[in-house]
Amino acid sequence: MAGTDMRISVIGTGYLGAVHAACLADIGHDVLGVDVDAAKIEALAAGQAPFYEPGLSDVLSRAVGSGRLRLSIDPAQAAEFADVHFICVGTPQQPGSQAADLTYVHAAIDGLARHLRRPTLVVGKSTVPVGTAAALARRLAELAPAGEGVELAWNPEFLREGYAVADTLTPDRLVVGARSDAADEALREVYAPMLAAGVPYIRTDLATAELVKVAANAFLATKISFINAVADVCDAAGADVVRLAEAMGHDARIGRRFLGAGVGFGGGCLPKDIRAFLARARELGVADSLAFLAEVDTINTGRRRRVVELARELVGGSLHGRNVAVLGAAFKPDSDDVRDSPALAVAAAVQARGANVRVHDPAAIDNARAVFPELDYTTDVAKACERADVVLHLTEWREYRDLEPESLAKVVAHARIVDGRNVLSLERWEAANWTVAALGRGRRQG
Repeated sequence: MAGTDMRISVIGTGYLGAVHAACLADIGHDVLGVDVDAAKIEALAAGQAPFYEPGLSDVLSRAVGSGRLRLSIDPAQAAEFADVHFICVGTPQQPGSQAADLTYVHAAIDGLARHLRRPTLVVGKSTVPVGTAAALARRLAELAPAGEGVELAWNPEFLREGYAVADTLTPDRLVVGARSDAADEALREVYAPMLAAGVPYIRTDLATAELVKVAANAFLATKISFINAVADVCDAAGADVVRLAEAMGHDARIGRRFLGAGVGFGGGCLPKDIRAFLARARELGVADSLAFLAEVDTINTGRRRRVVELARELVGGSLHGRNVAVLGAAFKPDSDDVRDSPALAVAAAVQARGANVRVHDPAAIDNARAVFPELDYTTDVAKACERADVVLHLTEWREYRDLEPESLAKVVAHARIVDGRNVLSLERWEAANWTVAALGRGRRQG
């Protein structure tokens, strides 16, 4: 894909920044990635992706090999090199608070600003509370030697883990908060190949651009928690939440996506973003308007406890001394991210009740072990299920859906499974004489 040759820096080479930098280089820009983590920079410079993301290794190898992507730990080099600087650092949840921690954003801005001696454009991509961009714009003008010649724009990211490369190269929309036509024109040039392909481009003010990402995540989280709440009604009434969601999804006003009842959402975005959105609403004096998000969060975390209870019920009332196989550690398939992972939280909770837990995941074992080293891990599914009293299916990896229940029945102690994602064929597992439990679908005896 040919692009316009611009000189761009990407400050922060974590999940967002590494993908953004590699993809911008892949469409033809000259890109300098900057990070304070020298080991990460060294790995990227060698063409090695620092995390698991389908397609990234190929794009990264091309970008580094072509010379269009270079890496550095020096923000002064970025200031000298680039005309457009993207801020792509993390905004985790503050310890002991629901609010977003802007430490890394402020550090990135301060580290870059003092070296900006000519007019330039700084573009925020990090997810921040509304009002942050305006404050950062003032900060840039105060710290940068170029003063008012340094402009700030906001360009939120909408990456889905597992699809980040495609979401960057072929996004469903581009949102830009720009105060001037010059900033708008610069970003149109950055994204020229995408615009030529017909990607919608929406120019807004800074505050609206900041709100788009958190509002979208809050809506998706609400949709997931809604169907999970309905799953409890289905269990009580003897209904099937999967068939119900299918019927609802045919309504064009609702749609089928994100109506999958199960163990709930996790990861580094949705949980912390809805909490930060609510915290910011409190600061703005409109907490009542987003009060429902607290219930969305409560419903979501409650799904994890429900899976533990289902497992306990299946093994006869107590998990103590039981062998439990956990299929999945990442918060979603095609990722090695275990941040706020429902699967890993359930595994830890089951172990806390006295169970012997063995966890399998195709990509996330190393990250999971770093968080919960006390759990037992294996790279072999059959080994994970060996002598299991119950199997918990908690991450929607394709290889789990493709498992042969007849073969797996030969290695477990008892053919019992909890489908925490509602994607397994219950009929197929029942036909192989498994007892199956699923959220919103009750217990079914094979």
